[in-house]
Amino acid sequence: MIASINPATGETLRTFEPLTAAQIEDKLARADTAFRAYRRTSFADRARWLAAAADILDSEKDAFGRMMTLEMGKTIASARAESFKCALGCSYYAQHGERLLADEPVDAGPGHSFIHYQPIGPVLAVMPWNFPFWQVFRFAAPALMAGNVGLLKHASNVPQCALAIEDIIRRAGFPPDVFQTLLIGSAAVERLLDDPRIKAASLTGSEPAGAQVASQAGRRIKKTVLELGGSDPFIVTPHADLDRAVKTAVEARSINNGQSCIAAKRFIVDEAIAAEFERRFVEEMRALKVGDPLDESTALGPLATPAILEDLDRQVRESVAMGARLLTGGHRLDRPGNFYAPTVLADPPEASPAYRQELFGPVAVLLRSRNLDHAIRLANDTEFGLGASAWTSDPAEQRRFIDEIESGMVFVNGMVASDPRLPFGGVKHSGYGRELSSYGIREFVNVKTVKIA
Repeated sequence: MIASINPATGETLRTFEPLTAAQIEDKLARADTAFRAYRRTSFADRARWLAAAADILDSEKDAFGRMMTLEMGKTIASARAESFKCALGCSYYAQHGERLLADEPVDAGPGHSFIHYQPIGPVLAVMPWNFPFWQVFRFAAPALMAGNVGLLKHASNVPQCALAIEDIIRRAGFPPDVFQTLLIGSAAVERLLDDPRIKAASLTGSEPAGAQVASQAGRRIKKTVLELGGSDPFIVTPHADLDRAVKTAVEARSINNGQSCIAAKRFIVDEAIAAEFERRFVEEMRALKVGDPLDESTALGPLATPAILEDLDRQVRESVAMGARLLTGGHRLDRPGNFYAPTVLADPPEASPAYRQELFGPVAVLLRSRNLDHAIRLANDTEFGLGASAWTSDPAEQRRFIDEIESGMVFVNGMVASDPRLPFGGVKHSGYGRELSSYGIREFVNVKTVKIA
């Protein structure tokens, strides 16, 4: 049984029966058939359908936002913003997709040489619950614009969002079966990856899930793109604008109830300003309003599932027991739903969960750096390498952060965020490949060399 459960109340909203083996086979066959025709459609048609999807996402963002909030607990304002961001992503590829995939002439001697981009077929998207619309559309928009078709295995706690996305694409005018939702459990993914009709896979999720999908796809010589966990550093030097840094730090840690791969998680502050930063940061974290995510004034809603709440609470308790200083929070809230108090830990031991593991919830970790070299060493002392935020007005420090931080993205004097115009992805255990921009739309295409003598 696949259930939609309100994380703010524990109420079961709807239940769904997983697809049977026969139903999965039917959807695979339909995707394969749809691709043979869809790959021949024009860029102009695909752009028109994507633009229509953008209009639906924008005009119905209130309804889609409420659906997201009820299924996974994000605040209603951020949920509406997510639907609008999906509209922007669709619009970006509608406007620029043809140019990004246009033939590229190459001077390779006599004759005519160029690079030609072609779609590869049905792509399996294994997607998470934390941004239930955006993380699907940042795959779907470029994949559909490139002429591929998609099969979505969404997280099992957001089935209504998964079905709504399929419906949006259908209503936008795309041909039947070019994007289908599969209501299935994780155990069914291996069979899909083994099927020769699936040509590639994109996964956003945990490191173990990514390793499993990559190994299964690798055995079948299939392309994968992985966007996995993150333990992003947020570095503040004495040359930073402290007012802006503190304000942004609170937003960067609390966004999406703390459940974001690119949320700032480790706050590395120079010891010359650490005491002041700590005082102000703790004060603002403590002041965040926790409550009903449908209330417009709520800053932090519930965690998405009881299991996530339990894991976060265990990580905090173990870290405090090992010597981390608890500055605020550190406990579940005594109320229905999966609520956790805004929490700040300081100086965790290197072996503690707070230092070594990703904390997926509203828990910040403060670390003090002795100098710039030490700050960079602390920033890189993690298996992850997704994003990083560095705060300094000194050009030399900015250059060192850009050159030396091991991550797929570095934002200087700003919060890490995804943007359709910029490539998105990480290094190390945060995955490989890129989404968005020209790099994202070229991940699932055949980059064909053509030479005409």
